[in-house]
Amino acid sequence: MPASRLIILSVAVAAAGGAGYVAKKMVVPPPPVVESGKKQPSIPLQDVLVLSGDVPMGTTLGSNIGWERWPADNVNANFITRANDPEAVDQLKNSVARVAMYSGEPVRRSKLIGEGQSFMSSILPSGTRAVATSIAADTSAGGFILPNDYVDVIMTRRADAQNGGASSGFITETILKNIKVLAIDQTIQEDEEGKKTRVGQTATLELTPQQAEIITVAQQMADRLTLALRPITDAQEKVTDEADYLVSGNGRRGTVRLIKSGEISEVGARK
Repeated sequence: MPASRLIILSVAVAAAGGAGYVAKKMVVPPPPVVESGKKQPSIPLQDVLVLSGDVPMGTTLGSNIGWERWPADNVNANFITRANDPEAVDQLKNSVARVAMYSGEPVRRSKLIGEGQSFMSSILPSGTRAVATSIAADTSAGGFILPNDYVDVIMTRRADAQNGGASSGFITETILKNIKVLAIDQTIQEDEEGKKTRVGQTATLELTPQQAEIITVAQQMADRLTLALRPITDAQEKVTDEADYLVSGNGRRGTVRLIKSGEISEVGARK
């Protein structure tokens, strides 16, 4: 073989070897395998009964409840869990909301009224009474008084003249103050977003037993009872004066209070 060919062949072999070496150096080595330790435990979860839709006060839960996974550390003792009440969906679907409830809110039994129970008696605080009184647009702030508002009850009656018995005008006084309105007719909450008002014929008020007696007497002796709407900022105001003279008897026992022609008198009760 001619020497020139041998030189060319040698150069080609050397070039191929050099190219292979360069290519080998350019290959990126795989990342080293890191031994992972023990896997961190996942957050423990529990199934919690949650509302899937808004439920207005006084309506049944229906199909608006279902199970959702919640972090176990965030589960309140008052929540209803599948672990403790696996049949809760079927048991509570006919329960009535005592207050307005909203989508995404965990269901609490304290906000529910059991199936077949009376709604009004269930929402009444202990020691109070629900008493209905007739109203109209001109005696209820033009129809703008709604459930959960607070009102004063004003009594207007004719004043008998001292001589001759002829009428001499009217007497007006506030007999009850800061009274909560439970319902207007059969409506126990505002219409959606409070946009609509409707003049009712009956307002149901939340009263103490003494206040219930006062308004019962006032309904018999008054020509008109008017509800005066109070600002919401006064809702927590403590009332110390009311027309308890209508029923108190001035602390004397054995007397009967008589109401005749708008005038109050007392006579001894027969034994």
